[in-house]
Amino acid sequence: MPWELKSDRPIYTQLIEQIELMIFSGVYPLGSKLPSVRDMAQEAAVNPNTMQRALVKLEEDGLIITHRTSGRSITEDARMVEMAKTKLAQEQISEFLEKMQLMGFEQKEILAIIDNMVKEMKK
Repeated sequence: MPWELKSDRPIYTQLIEQIELMIFSGVYPLGSKLPSVRDMAQEAAVNPNTMQRALVKLEEDGLIITHRTSGRSITEDARMVEMAKTKLAQEQISEFLEKMQLMGFEQKEILAIIDNMVKEMKK
């Protein structure tokens, strides 16, 4: 999964989001060892300090565990990952709903648009 960083938002925030997505999608499975900070920073083409900061935040959130002698790994707590995944989904949906309301859409209209798009995806 390539790193897609844009200049419109802080790199640190985008790194957190992308690593979360890698965890949620199974690119980094539960309990798997993460590459070193330097390797991840090089792969993402960012400063190692920025990558370190993002990893510390993910550790504070409980998604990453640091082992004194063997680096970092993804938590094995599936419930923790599911809670973080749900929280991210709720944030995304909330942002979407706010924008739809600002555009003047009513709840029924929003649900109809979503329903139609889901049906199109299944085709």
